[in-house]
Amino acid sequence: MGRQQKRRVTDVGTLKAFGHPLRLKLYGALKVAGAATASQLADDVDEAVSLVSYHLRKLAEHGLIEEAPQAQRGDGRERWWTPAQETLSFSSGDFEDTPEKAAALAATTRALHEQHTRLFGAWLDHRAAWSPEWRSAADSSDFLGRYTPAELTALTEELHAVIRAHEQRARAAEEAGDTDGRENVLLDLKAFPFRSL
Repeated sequence: MGRQQKRRVTDVGTLKAFGHPLRLKLYGALKVAGAATASQLADDVDEAVSLVSYHLRKLAEHGLIEEAPQAQRGDGRERWWTPAQETLSFSSGDFEDTPEKAAALAATTRALHEQHTRLFGAWLDHRAAWSPEWRSAADSSDFLGRYTPAELTALTEELHAVIRAHEQRARAAEEAGDTDGRENVLLDLKAFPFRSL
């Protein structure tokens, strides 16, 4: 099976499978590694191999991960896994018609937010260990504006296009051998309305 560029999750079963906290960690670890075995992932997430294998099978049942192509595998004695798509998304419009779907979306979004918060906390705790260049390049900003839903949609679409263009340039440079100084970077954008703090 070939890897999809982008997948939009529209069914509640897949959303629930993805939203499990350990599965989110495993999926994230696979995104970073590109491909890994259950044993390698068990070390990454500090869980038993049997538990990790169970959760990997659940992700695979929903097409979120797949067996890695031969070129990404090690010696072939273990099963290697890789994400089945480059990007995974879900939209609130697909999960608003029943309370169960809305609750699954809220739980998954909250679990993702908690994962990102944990990673940002680890960055803050260990920031001094990174080079001055990385400390200067890292960013935590917020912006307050007054928009209509259509304006906010246009803004987020433009931001996504800029980020995708930068990702493509970085991927091309890395594939051409420019690997010095590259690290995994989490860019976490949130845009939502509110009425009081």
